Amino acid sequence: MKVRSLKKDKVNVVTLGCSKNLVDSEVLMGQLRANEFEVAHESENDDSNIIIVNTCGFIDNAKQESIDTILRYAEAKEAGQIDKLYVTGCLSQRYKDSLEQEIPQVDAYFGTLELPQLLKKLEADYKHELIGERLLTTPSHFAYFKIAEGCNRPCSFCAIPLMRGKHVDRPIEDLVREAKRLASMGTKELVLIAQDLTYYGLQHYGERKLADLLRNLSDVDGIEWIRMQYAYPSQFPMDVFDVMNERENICKYLDMPLQHISDNMLKTMRRGISKRRTIELVDQIRQRVPDIALRTTLIAGHPGETDQDFQELYDWVEETRFDRLGIFTYSHEDNTHSYTLEDSVPEEVKQERADAIMELQQGISVELNEEKIGNTYKVLFDRKESGYFVGRTQYDSPEVDNEVLVPADNTYVRLGDFANVKITDASDFDLYGEVIPNGATH
Repeated sequence: MKVRSLKKDKVNVVTLGCSKNLVDSEVLMGQLRANEFEVAHESENDDSNIIIVNTCGFIDNAKQESIDTILRYAEAKEAGQIDKLYVTGCLSQRYKDSLEQEIPQVDAYFGTLELPQLLKKLEADYKHELIGERLLTTPSHFAYFKIAEGCNRPCSFCAIPLMRGKHVDRPIEDLVREAKRLASMGTKELVLIAQDLTYYGLQHYGERKLADLLRNLSDVDGIEWIRMQYAYPSQFPMDVFDVMNERENICKYLDMPLQHISDNMLKTMRRGISKRRTIELVDQIRQRVPDIALRTTLIAGHPGETDQDFQELYDWVEETRFDRLGIFTYSHEDNTHSYTLEDSVPEEVKQERADAIMELQQGISVELNEEKIGNTYKVLFDRKESGYFVGRTQYDSPEVDNEVLVPADNTYVRLGDFANVKITDASDFDLYGEVIPNGATH
């Protein structure tokens, strides 16, 4: 018996990929803590004897990062630096058999919905009474808030249904209970996430219920901001915007991945929406909530994307002037419908197209930011860094959007608190300002 194994087990959970994975890790850590394990998230100390890697299998780069991370810990295990190595998450769900053959040093692999089995392997009990409870890995003032699991959409390029299964809603009463508990712990902002927010309610209630959920969450004392990420455009529930206008704590913000605009590509991608309907939807949203910040995500270089398709995309981005925008180069994912098509756009062309869109967006972002100079905004402060207090307006989601920087040399704000900030300067993706005692805010 190793001397080390006489010590109390300490688990280090390493999370790769998206915020939905992060929530899964937080739930896992909550269960481990309830089973009296000592647990850390991405600890830089080398004092954990059990490692759990929560993997991403979304696109090639993410898969490679997951594999590299597993291999790094597999080497640590062979060197006797750790006792046990477990792998869970999307990559493990999708490629379990081949991973078991290729990296046998891992003690066990688990899929995305196999938390009880993982806990059993650790000789821990899955505590049903803890459903919805978790150990936050984010600063306590904001939390990612997963309202559903899985996806029913047939998008041709996407492997998520293969890894996450069909769409399953979480009941409103369970979500409200979790929101109240988070609020009691100091959480002020909920970032609503799912593979598809707009589908919420169809599986559990037989009708779309996102607006109802927003109203119920809006009533929770202590929750000052609620924002929506990952909203699918087809058959969008427009009553959501009535709630956004009614309730001050629903951020005027929407993340709606649109992927493309040419009818040729939308049809090939199986998006269930046309160019005309997409343009109408964006116009309708902006008419209903004139000061909304719209974020979207696009794909460059999907099979069959011609120069003309890309030019349509470029012209549309230039015309639409999204507040926030990200773009991926297409990744040829096996077992998806797109995988049956020839990956016809060379990698360098995919990258050139993505770079051209981001350069265009950078110019748009500068112009939109400069328009904010002189305005005062309510800002939630996340951290202190390089001589600045760094925060966000209601128009910005954590980690992916613009930030507001306030010099820390002659100002003090408490992290996790709101303050009114007058914008004095702007750059590509950041605003600079000064804290003012009060006054009208955006």
